[in-house]
Amino acid sequence: MGYDIERYLNIRSAYGASFGPDGERLSFLMNTTGTAQVWTVREPQEWPEQRTFYDETVSFASWSPERPELIFGMDEGGNERAQLYRLDAATGEIENLTAMPDAKHRWGGWSHDGDRCAFASNRRDEAVFDIYVQSRDETGDDAELVYEGDGWLSLSGWSPDDSRLLVSQAYSNFDQDLYVLDLEADDPDLEHLTPHEGDVRYQSASWAPDGEGIYLVTDEGDADTLYLAYLDLETKELETVADGEGWNVDGIALDDETGRFVYSRNVEGYTDLTVGEFDPDAPTEFETFPEPDLPGGISGGVSFGPDAERFALSTTGDTVNTNVFVVDLETGDAEQWTRAPTAGIPPETFDESDLVHVESFGVDGQSPSARGTPEESHAGLEVPGFLTLPDDYEEGDANDGDGVPVIVDIHGGPESQRRPSFSSVKQYFLDRGYAYFEPNVRGSAGYGADYAALDDVEKRMDSVADIEACVEWLQDHPAVDPDRIAAKGGSYGGFMVLAALTEYPDLWAAGVDVVGIANFVTFLENTGDWRRELREAEYGSLAEDREFLEEISPTNNIEHIEAPLFVLHGENDPRVPVGEAEQIAEKAEAQGVPVRKFIFDDEGHGFSKLENRIEAYSAIADFLDEHV
Repeated sequence: MGYDIERYLNIRSAYGASFGPDGERLSFLMNTTGTAQVWTVREPQEWPEQRTFYDETVSFASWSPERPELIFGMDEGGNERAQLYRLDAATGEIENLTAMPDAKHRWGGWSHDGDRCAFASNRRDEAVFDIYVQSRDETGDDAELVYEGDGWLSLSGWSPDDSRLLVSQAYSNFDQDLYVLDLEADDPDLEHLTPHEGDVRYQSASWAPDGEGIYLVTDEGDADTLYLAYLDLETKELETVADGEGWNVDGIALDDETGRFVYSRNVEGYTDLTVGEFDPDAPTEFETFPEPDLPGGISGGVSFGPDAERFALSTTGDTVNTNVFVVDLETGDAEQWTRAPTAGIPPETFDESDLVHVESFGVDGQSPSARGTPEESHAGLEVPGFLTLPDDYEEGDANDGDGVPVIVDIHGGPESQRRPSFSSVKQYFLDRGYAYFEPNVRGSAGYGADYAALDDVEKRMDSVADIEACVEWLQDHPAVDPDRIAAKGGSYGGFMVLAALTEYPDLWAAGVDVVGIANFVTFLENTGDWRRELREAEYGSLAEDREFLEEISPTNNIEHIEAPLFVLHGENDPRVPVGEAEQIAEKAEAQGVPVRKFIFDDEGHGFSKLENRIEAYSAIADFLDEHV
């Protein structure tokens, strides 16, 4: 065993890059102080300058296109009620532009002249988002309310002439609409661009350089995965630009002055980049440039420099902590601009994962409880996942107890995806001799809409049954001790941990639930008003599905739990209220289950502060060492 958890948690990440207006300065976020703050750098790998000095995490930073200033976002104590701040890069002066701490503010971008910014906010009604435009030198309630919304609205940027805003409305993670808001109209209203029936995704929308069309990714039509498309604003016709070839086109970053772009495909969790330039006379035609050679396998967060001659992005991988690279667009040459340190831990000691596929039961509609024998039940669907084994394990006969313990780490979402990106926590446990398994059970994103829908509402527990299949696969693996398998997960992944412990109690040595859902009814009743409708679209509604939601909630099946349980939560969590942790801990303890509970009074949905992360993961390590 080499290093303690504090050392691993001091491995830094640099990401969220944004080019300054002259292209001579690059901002990025880095967590050197323990929380992500804004830093700037002028040359590759020079010593960066820290620009913000808060205890709270900065969520994004965006340079003005015309002046040496940037806007950044930050909430308080993890409450997700982000405020927008303007930083003067010359003087260091910071001004709170929104100054409404009870409201959420979602960044919508600078106008091209740098005189105004746009954002969506629920300051009028907590349950809905309106659209606001604000001058760069205005503050607080000076912002102009330009459109009153009736749901979950967000912004995708200003038109090239700054006369219109591109607006998205989300009904669920798999159903959205796009609109244009004409700011110069006497009574601005939304023009509907994407009328449709059923669930259709319209995402990552960007203005074409001439302002006459929109580039976006969508699954409109018969597509199961997302493809890149062009939407003509006059005819409303949608044309395919590039197909994902069986995988999702995750998104497109487009410079709306030059038509240069970068789009990415998600291939089994790895990033495949295409760099190019659209033909101004034929918007669905483009030429491509060389793909940059980047380490790690996962890239994103593109920001173009002036004239789009180069772009910045972040890259990461199993053995590569996150850093910012700048790429010459025409040649593909990539240069590392940040050097986030690895806390003195040699990168060559980090372990790399293997992509595996685990056979689970099919999709013929048969419920897990009625599947019959294991031989009958685990056939018909493959669950992808990433298995990482510690370097120094000795392969033995698992039945003789010579194998290594395993942490099954289940992602949240549920419409999310575990990808082979860097995790200091994972590397710490690998260094301690644990194996790590990260499944993408049915319901995960990245494998098509059909796969993502396989856990919707009444099929919720089918995804939990996939965890059973994964554990049975691990038990047969020659490197694994079948009696030392622990479940760990956060948010919806916390629910998956609790459900796996109550549904399949014999499989587990221990469980770790971080900010997890314990009861779907109390969760939906108490989550933030602005997100309840979106969550009901995935989990089921309180009005129509209450009985089923009660039936599958871990708090109502607690009598089956056997494994020791550790519950961790943030007091200020607006997504999954802290009452979820309190009720599951209380009920499990009443069943005689060994239970630990940690509540952090200055955190929200997860742990952002370094001292809290150290305390939390030190306790998790002690808990797993004791029980696994």
